[in-house]
Formats: sequence, C-alpha cells, structure tokens
Amino acid sequence: MTTSLKLLANQASPLVLAGAGKMGGAMLTGWLAGGLDPKCVIVIDPDLSGDIRAMEAKGIRLNPSAAEKASTLVVALKPQMFRGAGAMLRGFASPSTLVVSIMAGATIAGIEEVCGGAVVRAMPNTPAAIGRGITVAVAAKTVSADQRATADALLRATGGVEWVDDEALMDAVTAVSGSGPAYVFLLAEELAKAGVAAGLPQHLATRLARETVSGSGELLHRSELESAVLRQNVTSPAGTTAAALNVLMGEGGLQTLMTKAVAAATARSKELAK
Repeated sequence: MTTSLKLLANQASPLVLAGAGKMGGAMLTGWLAGGLDPKCVIVIDPDLSGDIRAMEAKGIRLNPSAAEKASTLVVALKPQMFRGAGAMLRGFASPSTLVVSIMAGATIAGIEEVCGGAVVRAMPNTPAAIGRGITVAVAAKTVSADQRATADALLRATGGVEWVDDEALMDAVTAVSGSGPAYVFLLAEELAKAGVAAGLPQHLATRLARETVSGSGELLHRSELESAVLRQNVTSPAGTTAAALNVLMGEGGLQTLMTKAVAAATARSKELAK
C-alpha cells in the first residue's frame, strides 16, 4: 500500500465514495486491491450493483442511515445528478475534507459551492477498470500537499496520473482521454464492418478488428517509439497500407474528423458546467 493510502486508512474519519457505477466501482476495486482497509470506506449509491453489494461482506459500509464527516469524499456521480445530491454530499463534507471529483464538466468552483472542502478535479477514463487508465487532475489552492498526495494515490490505483495547473485544460482532457476510449472502440467496430464489406465473414472480421486494435494498443503501450514512427514502420512505400493511409490521411480524413470530434466533446464538457 502507498504511504498516502496508509495514512488514509489510519484516519478516524472514513473515505466516502458517492457514486459506484462503472468508474466509481473501478476506482473502489483498485483501492481495495492496493490494500486499503474496506472498513474505512463508505459507499453512497441508490442503485448498487451486485458486485458492490458483495463488498459489504468485506467490511465496506453501504448507504448508511446517517452521514458522518469524511476525511476524503470522492464524487463519481453523473454531472446532471450532482446539484440534486448537494444536501447529501454536504452531510459528509467539512471544510477540511478532501473532495475528489471525477465528474465531466463540473468545475472546482461549482464543486466548492455544492460540497465545500478542498477540491481536486480529476478526469479518469474507462481503462481504469483493468488498471490501465489515465487520469488528469487539477487541485484548488486550498488543497494541501498531503491532500494532493492522497488524491494522487487514490487516482493512481487505476493507472497513470498527470497533474495540470490550469483548470481550463480539463474540458479538452475530457474530450481526448475521458471520451477517447469510445473513439478507439468505434475504430474496431467500423474496421470490422469494412472487413465484411470487403468480403470477410462477420465473425472473422470482428475477431481481426478486435485483436488488431487491442494488440496495436499494447504495442504502443510497450514501445518507446512515437506513434508516428510505429505507423511508418508498418507502411511500405506504394504498398497496401500506404494505399489505405492515403484515404485516412487525405483531405477530410481522420485528422479532420478527430479534430471536429474533440472540439464537439470539449464544447459539451463546457456546457455541463453551466
């Protein structure tokens, strides 16, 4: 267990997780795998999954009848539910509580208004479920060095963490890495459809697309080479890959579409803050 998680486990006040859906649940699994004592964790969620309910046997407290002040409050609610849950969240937060939000679009100022506490705004992504996520975080000026270390340890339980000083970057972060896994899954989906259109059986096209995307991602993860170099290494002059890339990298191709997609997601993230 990391030093920060050890300190968290030794505190008299609990860690409270508000929202135990896919992302909140993945984080909770990572904390427990990292050695955090389940008895110091409270989970608040009106619609608990069977997997989360099963964790009660390990000592996690689920939906207690009375709130108690938390050392750390992790808010993993849908942004649209956040303000409606304000009264409940304030019951767990004090001015000294570390509040870690992973909600898309929710600003530090908005979180402070609803919850109070010392706020860290973070954006993880769904590969957190297998410990391969990437999270970007920004801390309010009221967050102490110890609290930042605790937030880092909690977020790092599901993958890498990058810290930024400018909160304005978080909308673009959400568009690139927060929403990014969906773009990759869409690539696998559309590649399979293209294989079928080229004459492959559905099951074979799906297998080839899935394994190609996941294997290429693993190669990118393990390699020290830039993605552009890896692409070039696959591309023989005037070969089949070059023919395909002439389409994907041509006018109106992938770069144009990706720029538009990220811009749309960035704009939506900003709208969610209103």
